[in-house]
Amino acid sequence: MRIAIYPGTFDPVTNGHLDVIQRAVTLFDALIVAVADNDQKHKSTLFDIEKRIALLTEACAHLPTARVLRLDGLLIDFAKRENVLAIVRGLRAISDFEFEFQMALMNRKMEPTLETIFMMPREEYTYISSRIVKEIARLGGNVRPFVPHCVVQALAKIFQS
Repeated sequence: MRIAIYPGTFDPVTNGHLDVIQRAVTLFDALIVAVADNDQKHKSTLFDIEKRIALLTEACAHLPTARVLRLDGLLIDFAKRENVLAIVRGLRAISDFEFEFQMALMNRKMEPTLETIFMMPREEYTYISSRIVKEIARLGGNVRPFVPHCVVQALAKIFQS
């Protein structure tokens, strides 16, 4: 079985993330969407890990070969436990490439059998980022074009209370 993993913070999941997920499930027998439980010292999140997993699970409910799991520890260790053969990474812009390229080379050095596949979202999603979505929501703007409905509702609960 060809299994891939799409890791990320997904704080929150955007339509750009979903575009990559929807296209990745067509390339592999199964896709694990791995939600990183980042140490708060390195990257603070708006939503806790349980909420991010719940939002992604709801947003991916129509994709039977996608599973949403919590990612603790080193990605390559998680990938080995889950028999993953490829890491899927999304690239929105050239600025993403340098960091992603370094990570791919490091992962390859630590686990030579694990490939990294770079996927670009459709053009209409390249400008969307979780950071920008959160800022728009915080300032009272309309985030409906950028995120799934469950995220619209979750952001409204936080910023309209």
